[in-house]
Amino acid sequence: MLSHQYYVIYKPFGMLSQFTRENEDDTTLADLKLEFEKDVYPVGRLDKDSEGLLILTNDKMLNNSLLSPVQGHSREYYVQVEGIPTDEALLPLTRGVKVSGEMTRPAKAHVLDPQPEMPPRNPPIRFRASIPDTWISLTLTEGKNRQVRKMTAAVGFPTLRLVRYAIEKITIQGMQPGDVIQMEKEVILKKLFGK
Repeated sequence: MLSHQYYVIYKPFGMLSQFTRENEDDTTLADLKLEFEKDVYPVGRLDKDSEGLLILTNDKMLNNSLLSPVQGHSREYYVQVEGIPTDEALLPLTRGVKVSGEMTRPAKAHVLDPQPEMPPRNPPIRFRASIPDTWISLTLTEGKNRQVRKMTAAVGFPTLRLVRYAIEKITIQGMQPGDVIQMEKEVILKKLFGK
């Protein structure tokens, strides 16, 4: 039996979190500069219009543990929002807000100061001189469909760009969109579970 494989990737904007194309124009994980074993799949997903950290593995136990809602692993997102929120304006996110008829779990939310230096996005977000934008950090322990976008909209700061920066202690710091890093089992388990 082959040993388990573990990869951390910086999924670019516009790429599907899967290996198969839905349309011939789609870019997918198969377009990354590495050939993966046939049984390696992403743990969870990021929408096509989101970018950032994605873990790929063929370790089913790791997959199940990270996706289990009971475990509540932290996922930190860097979110470029329209407007200039204060930490007080983000306070409702830390208590939970109603999205799609349900309350979200309490999150951690604050303005990033200084603002992070993020790799350019292709295509760039629409720039409007009259409307400022701000980067915030939002850390969740759940992952409902388009939850981050719905949460920031619920407090009056629509999302312009969404980057998953970290899952527990694994981050994309120093990575560029499309980068792939293979990790050893011991390293990834220590960063995810402290083991």
